[in-house]
Amino acid sequence: MSHQRYPSHDAVKEPHSVSLKVLRLSRPSLVAQYPVQPPSTAATAQHNPPPIPASLAYYHDDNGAAANDEQAGRTTQTNPHPFILSPIVNLPPSFGSTYVGETFSCTLCANHDVAIPDLPAPLAVLGGADPDRPRTLSSTSSASSRTAAAAAAAAGPKNKKKTTIRDVRIEAEMKTPSSATVTKLELTPPPPVGSGSGRTDLHPNETLQKVVNFDLKEEGNHVLAVTVSYYEASDTSGRTRTFRKLYQFICKASLIVRTKPGLLPAFMGRRRWVLEAQLENCSEDTMQLERVVLDLEPGLDYSDCNWEASGSGGGSSSPTKPVLHPGEAEQVCFVVEEKGGGDGEERVKEEDGRVVFGVLGIGWRSEMGNRGFLSTGKLGTRHVKPRQRKA
Repeated sequence: MSHQRYPSHDAVKEPHSVSLKVLRLSRPSLVAQYPVQPPSTAATAQHNPPPIPASLAYYHDDNGAAANDEQAGRTTQTNPHPFILSPIVNLPPSFGSTYVGETFSCTLCANHDVAIPDLPAPLAVLGGADPDRPRTLSSTSSASSRTAAAAAAAAGPKNKKKTTIRDVRIEAEMKTPSSATVTKLELTPPPPVGSGSGRTDLHPNETLQKVVNFDLKEEGNHVLAVTVSYYEASDTSGRTRTFRKLYQFICKASLIVRTKPGLLPAFMGRRRWVLEAQLENCSEDTMQLERVVLDLEPGLDYSDCNWEASGSGGGSSSPTKPVLHPGEAEQVCFVVEEKGGGDGEERVKEEDGRVVFGVLGIGWRSEMGNRGFLSTGKLGTRHVKPRQRKA
């Protein structure tokens, strides 16, 4: 996600005491492994030998003890039967791709950064392996070192101004390709009850974290605008400071939907049509179709001719849902017909000689369970009046 810094609203160009980090929230992926059996010999012909350790995602010995477990007697059964998908998961290495129908989620973190002064030698080596070699505080992972650094930063030189950060507030907006205006986004979790405007005071090294969600409904460039405002107070003065950052990403198409209506013979005086749809996975991920439904106009009803109606799945109670790999397509079909046509029934909606059916909705899940849903525009077919027979 490309980032562009918007000019600060402050008249004086000074570094801000609060920084902003924006991270996308997405699910991890499973790590694949390819178990390789060792060469077969007379000694191993009688039993099935374990795979070569180098072909596994991580080593697991015969006794069930992990190779990296240093405590004797502690066993783990995390990979006893190697499979192509290991129990290990990978965090997303990059921002990745966003697709129409998915929910874009990210976390917004406003951090109160404090410049840490130079520390005396005893504090600089806390937690270090070599006391003769001072280490910078940023490379020290010891909890005692961080505590000492925070204390030293809080004490600081006597002539240094003490700055307090109050009323920190985060706002987010989304600009979509088809809209000339921005959409204000709701942040979670909401502020506590009775907190007023939802502003938060931040002590040194504290963070205000919010999560934003946005349903992606169209292709093209999207811009996430994040505004951070806070009140910076010192012993003698105070001022309100604001800065804004823009994050741009591209949303791609996830499914290509092709529809084809057709006319069926009338049944008991009611008109009938067949609606076929081809769903093509044009994304880079594998998806499983969960449901394909029609939201019809008044006066119409439909019959489902797909996997839910056929009950495919080898006699199981739940039918097998189609799985679409990138580039694959699935054909679905519906029979649309008029309702009974009684006095209380609404008539079928017709516009400019065209019968309007309604909207087709498609729901799916990705490999790691992310949900997606999209709907088409209003579908229909041109009304063909029956020919009058000559007497």
